[in-house]
Amino acid sequence: MYDVIVVGARCAGSPTAMLFARQGYRVLLLEKAGFPQDTLSSHYIHLEGVAVLQRWGLLDRLREAGCRPISHQSYEAPGVRIDGFSLPIDGQRTTYAPRRYVLDPILADAAVAAGVEFRDSCAVNDLVFEGDRVVGVRYTTASGTLATDRARLVVGADGMRSLVARKAGAPHVIEHPRMTCTYYSYWAGVPAHFELYERQGRWIGVIPTNDDLTLLMAYFPQEEFSAVRKAVEPAYLDAFRTTAPELYERMTAGERVEQLYGTGHQENYFRKAFGPGWALVGDAVNHKDSITARGITEAFVQAQSLTGHIGEGLHDDAALQDALRRYEDDLDGNALSHYQGALNVAELKPEGRAELLRKLVGHQELIDRYFSTLSGACSLDDFYNTELLTVLDQS
Repeated sequence: MYDVIVVGARCAGSPTAMLFARQGYRVLLLEKAGFPQDTLSSHYIHLEGVAVLQRWGLLDRLREAGCRPISHQSYEAPGVRIDGFSLPIDGQRTTYAPRRYVLDPILADAAVAAGVEFRDSCAVNDLVFEGDRVVGVRYTTASGTLATDRARLVVGADGMRSLVARKAGAPHVIEHPRMTCTYYSYWAGVPAHFELYERQGRWIGVIPTNDDLTLLMAYFPQEEFSAVRKAVEPAYLDAFRTTAPELYERMTAGERVEQLYGTGHQENYFRKAFGPGWALVGDAVNHKDSITARGITEAFVQAQSLTGHIGEGLHDDAALQDALRRYEDDLDGNALSHYQGALNVAELKPEGRAELLRKLVGHQELIDRYFSTLSGACSLDDFYNTELLTVLDQS
């Protein structure tokens, strides 16, 4: 009998398991993949997530893994370019975008070091119920045998297609249509910082990652997915050529070293966050268009929120219920704000955003504060303060 079973050992699951174990709970962590294994990802960890890694004592591990540091961001749209970077969080001024076969094992190893029992290559097949309460999981082990384990709380950290959410009957409480599709690959010989380019119907992301490679991502409207997927490479290259010509020259002087990866399954939703004996974290509870690259950071924040609210109250029914409500309230705050921001960017309509940023040119503090709204260093309310309104009125 475990205190907690966590299903899924990537950016939400391993930290959740680790933090519960650090609180003294007996934790089982199950993962269907065999680590290390790559997965679709934009890789970027915003400063909010970097600060959390530092708090957990894991940031040095990430740095030692050879991930290129990032301390410069630019955004270019019709008629405007801004350069700067987010304000610091907890003294952190540098971000990273690690490959997932680098990041995910670091997180899983930290969970094991905290006392978590980690089993990869295990596919969870079903939940175990007593009445309407989830009390455990049934799964297939790496050797192919069937197993059942029970716990006080089962946490679904198993992604957008979460089995835990489906079997527990977690409904969507917010849902919007798919808005974009994306294709990306890794390039050598392309010097870059964190760069964003936008024009009507196109969005380009440029992110330095491990092994001196640069991640180059192209976003298209969802309605173009069928056409793009039939001719991915020409559509991908044309997006760079027409949206960011100078960048296109840099990338064609370099070399693509991996295949093109992509997806049109950019779901946008919040699910009910908890129920009797279960809770959801990461993409299982909230998924949005990856265009703002907030997924990893919010997985860390949610893991910290869930375990922090529960604290020592896991085995007290009233305390646990109250903790889960407070966790859900957290999701209704910052996570909802970032969700709405992602949907706005995913419209791929730059003019309103470009008009605002044109007025910020020459005001570096406001530019850095704008970048800080996405990093988590500054709320939108703080950004739209008296100083900004004065600048806008004078423009």
